[in-house]
Amino acid sequence: MAEPHLRQRLAAILAADAAGYSRLMSADERATVAALDAARGVFKARIEANQGRVIDMAGDSVLAVFETAIGAVSAALAVQKVLCKISDLQPQAQRMCFRIGVHLGDVMEKADGTVYGDGVNIAARLQGLAEPGGITVSESVRTAVRTKVAAGFEDQGEQRVKNISEPVRAFRIRVDGAFTKKPGAAEAAGRAKSDRPSIAVLPFQNMSGEADQEYFSDGITEDLITDLSKLSGLLVIARNSTFTYKGHPVDVRQIGREFDVSHVLEGSVRRAGGRVRITAQLIESINGHHVWAQRYDRNLEDVFAIQDEITREIVTALDVRLLRGEQAAGWRKSLRRPEALDAYYRGLDLFNRVTREANAEATHCFEQVVALEPESPLGHLGKAWTELSAFRYGWSDSAPESLKRAAELAGQALELDEQCADAHALLGYYHLLAGAHDKAAAAGERAVALNPNHADNAANLACSYAVADQPAEAIPLLQRAIRLSPIYPTWYLNILGFANLRVGRYDEAETALKLALQREPGNARCRMLLAWVFHSRGRMDEARREAQEILRHDPAFRLKDAEPALAIIKDRKLVADYFAVLRELGLQ
Repeated sequence: MAEPHLRQRLAAILAADAAGYSRLMSADERATVAALDAARGVFKARIEANQGRVIDMAGDSVLAVFETAIGAVSAALAVQKVLCKISDLQPQAQRMCFRIGVHLGDVMEKADGTVYGDGVNIAARLQGLAEPGGITVSESVRTAVRTKVAAGFEDQGEQRVKNISEPVRAFRIRVDGAFTKKPGAAEAAGRAKSDRPSIAVLPFQNMSGEADQEYFSDGITEDLITDLSKLSGLLVIARNSTFTYKGHPVDVRQIGREFDVSHVLEGSVRRAGGRVRITAQLIESINGHHVWAQRYDRNLEDVFAIQDEITREIVTALDVRLLRGEQAAGWRKSLRRPEALDAYYRGLDLFNRVTREANAEATHCFEQVVALEPESPLGHLGKAWTELSAFRYGWSDSAPESLKRAAELAGQALELDEQCADAHALLGYYHLLAGAHDKAAAAGERAVALNPNHADNAANLACSYAVADQPAEAIPLLQRAIRLSPIYPTWYLNILGFANLRVGRYDEAETALKLALQREPGNARCRMLLAWVFHSRGRMDEARREAQEILRHDPAFRLKDAEPALAIIKDRKLVADYFAVLRELGLQ
């Protein structure tokens, strides 16, 4: 029985110590004590500023407790940033660097505020794994904060640590250049709220007992996301975000907080011969309560029908209001032959690996789908995707020919099904590169209307607006894309910064571009735009510094290297003025 003065609770623990403390003391006790006192002051100020509480500062160590992981990591990042600046002023032999570990877990707390237990011990072990001046966190911390701080996480793998029975998965945070979002930065970057029911579909588990069947469960998950995304009354988190949890144990309530959704769908797939068993359960993210659960045992060719049933069950359970067209339309045109379904799911799996070899194999899979089901748009659309990837990543002998084939295949898919949203989106991209801005916007608008929850399609339409005559309309679209895909790619921020710049919202442009550069410090396009922002505001020293940063990251950089990416901008005078500014700042 627990002692009455002890309570068990979840907390984030920060543990730190000074690297090489004994060596520093033996070299110069007075200077080391002064440096330690200064460092303690930094720790105390940054911990309290992030709603934390110092538990102990014995010797050269620091122990603190926080209510949230984001508070602990934000404090750790802030501490290392300040201490790094201080140490730069010291001779190398006298520099005091701290190692910091952060863990989110159960602790026992006494009435006087002291904490004990494995949560504290694991934080201390993680601190021992950190590099001097660095931060190492547990998997629970990384999961909780990875969309809340613009810092990189490097997987250190499972670590066996002293006095902890189970291995601890550790992640190193890249401190150099790390940046914690200021209050309101998420809103500035565009995380718009919505009153609509919202859902995250987690990757369905493969229960077939064979790893090579993983593609099949992934394919079913992707199809469910696609089906649900077509419903305008439901907000659906993008595949790229939810699939980051693939293969990891999850807490539905944590998923709800991270993606800001009301419900989570999870399930499993077991395939045996010509039969398939699919289980699905809809869960309230705020409390983990099950809203609905069902098991389906069917023939393989009934997979799409099962997905339609699951979609209808979710619509009913969440009281999603359908528009008239959504009520009248069938959920999907299915592939009737099991062999075609299998080839389609294999193709999706290979396509998502984003390698030249996998892309070529995916093409063969989609060609099989076309041969088996020539009346279905899915095979043609799949081939269009692979041609587009060949164009984007330089995997084709002729990039223009690959882009042209992608557009032709998208057109074939639309002849078979005019409501194929991704085909419209692909044609929009093709028209944009061709300089047909009106056609690009029209195709993009059709794609977004058919699939309101597709983050990349919304962001692509925003790009069309931003580079043409509608930069103000681009901003809410990008906010929507970021809401739909919380783990979004950096190019969203690049377009968001450009759109805000064009309408004179310089603070918002600066925020978006700085967030992008925390992820990709060497991104020349973002630095060029940020230099333009500073120049527009008369902050010339900062503008010149950004131009020099471009050359520091890439000494061979020349403005002509940026010309192809800017060819899609409709206003050529705007581009000429942009280059004139960059030349004024020292770029050639």
